[in-house]
Parts: sequence; structure tokens; C-alpha cells
Amino acid sequence: MNTKGLGSQLKDSIPVGELSTQYGGYGVHDTLRTGFRSVQNELLPSHPLELSEKNFQLNQDKVSLANLRNIQGLHAPLRLQMEFQAVKQVQRLPFLQSSNIALESLRGTDETIGFEDILNDPSQSEIIGEPHMMMEYKLGLL
Repeated sequence: MNTKGLGSQLKDSIPVGELSTQYGGYGVHDTLRTGFRSVQNELLPSHPLELSEKNFQLNQDKVSLANLRNIQGLHAPLRLQMEFQAVKQVQRLPFLQSSNIALESLRGTDETIGFEDILNDPSQSEIIGEPHMMMEYKLGLL
């Protein structure tokens, strides 16, 4: 039996919106695939600067790309963004934590010591799960 054809038939019969959400078919949170729910993530920011701090790296990248465009022209930020996209695609398996050393070296933050280097980034907690199931989910087989 062609399993690829069967998978496409199953995906066609189930609405895609239900597969992509964090809730299962019965409206219950899918803990196995998405992990435990955190009420803290669902709340609004408690301080006005919290949103600014969360988007600090994105804002910093925008400013540096704008400066690079003003100095060297349009080709320089486009080339740099292309390199960022290529480096972001290289990842380890879903159950292993990636260090993203290539991305850090492109940004120039590989030689700086920050909070996440000592106490780890709190948003990237350890993922405990079955490796086979996590890989099947990432490939769209599950």
C-alpha cells in the first residue's frame, strides 16, 4: 500500500486548521505535541518595556540593515538576509537543542557572554518527548 498516498488522503479529509492549532480535535490542549501550557505566555505584558525587550534583537537587526543599506547600497543587506535565512534552515533534530553558532557568528554575538550563555534562555526550555514521534510530526507524517 502506498503510505504517501494514504497520508495525503488523510490530510485532505481533515481540515488543515485543526492540525496546525495547539488544540486537538475535541478542543483540548494537545500536551503531547506542544508541551505544557503556560499561563504566563497567554497574559499581556506587565510592563511597557517588556515588548521592546522581547523584540530587541529584531529591532537591532533592522537598524543595522538600514545603516548597511545607506552605506553600501541595496545589495549588502539583501545578501546578509539571504545568509541569515540559509543559516536558520540548518537545525538539529527536533528533540535536540541547536546552538546556532553559525547565526551567532554572522551577527557578531559569538564572542559576547550574555544571560542565555550562563543560565540558558528561559524561552527554550528542555523538550522531553519521544524522538520518533517528534520527527514524524515535523515531517508531516503524523
